[in-house]
Amino acid sequence: MTSPQPGEAVAEKEPMLMATGTPSPTKETQTTATTTGAGVIRPGDRVFQILSVGSSWLVTIIIAAVGVFLLMRAVPSLMNNDANFFTYGGEWNLADTTAMQFGIPNLFFTTVTVSLVALIIAMPIALGIAIFLSNYCPKSWVRPLGFLVDLLAAVPSIVYGIWGFMVLGPFLGPFYDWINSWAGGFVLFALHENSPSFSTSRNLFTGGIVLAIMILPIIASTAREVFVQTPKGHIESALALGATRWEVVRMTVLPFGLSGYISGSMLGLGRALGETMALYMVIASSAAFTGSLFDGGNTFATHIALHAQEFNNDLMAGAYMSAGLVLFFLTFIVNAAARAVVGKASA
Repeated sequence: MTSPQPGEAVAEKEPMLMATGTPSPTKETQTTATTTGAGVIRPGDRVFQILSVGSSWLVTIIIAAVGVFLLMRAVPSLMNNDANFFTYGGEWNLADTTAMQFGIPNLFFTTVTVSLVALIIAMPIALGIAIFLSNYCPKSWVRPLGFLVDLLAAVPSIVYGIWGFMVLGPFLGPFYDWINSWAGGFVLFALHENSPSFSTSRNLFTGGIVLAIMILPIIASTAREVFVQTPKGHIESALALGATRWEVVRMTVLPFGLSGYISGSMLGLGRALGETMALYMVIASSAAFTGSLFDGGNTFATHIALHAQEFNNDLMAGAYMSAGLVLFFLTFIVNAAARAVVGKASA
């Protein structure tokens, strides 16, 4: 038997392709497949890649530039600081720029306390909202209710401050007196008569409540977006085994979305650490930190805003820049931790 000639092989293949209904590849289609292969990047994709990479680098450079600027402005003031910046808890004395005294312990503890109070209040409420919208709410109500929750993030912080100062604080005043009447001996609920918040109810607890409302949409939205991505197979398997709706949430939705809920809470914490105007109006200014939720205090942001008139002097401004530098790194660490939680969960 003689081997078929090249022309005969092609002639035999063409009828088979016609019989099966699959057209034979032409020269143009082979060329197109080659140019759109894995190793070729289209011009539009290349432009998008350049813009994406450039934007990420631009944001990184801006953040680094902010940190360098704060550091450069803070170093001269720190060199003229006669007190220990990390342990000095007295009044800031910046009048004599050659022998200044300032430190951050009171600012640090006040900032962390208010943020933790806000987080403790906001986290369970946000979790309930996220579970309801993703598993219990009728579909026709999910969009409008989700919009209302997200709308809380659009309210300016100064509006929250006015509401907290004029409505929430006076409303909670009798409650503070009642708590203090039977638990005033405990440091968290002590109410000192010489405190600037004694007669105004402008204290850390009021600030924590206002701050909780402000960070609530961040936590709820993040948790909800993760909860709705729970694999349908997991939910259907739990239902097939006879689980109730709450058992489905407890055994499938919560374990799957726990990392998103935690990361959203940490993002909310990062937002709370830098809040200024609302806390400026709701918390009475006090240089000391007593540990009581019913006393006033100064956070990093409110302390800087309160003394903005002193920024005309470089050394005095540098002292507040040093406090801003600590707040910058604190917020950066919290947000980086949130990203690490998300990355660990998706790995």
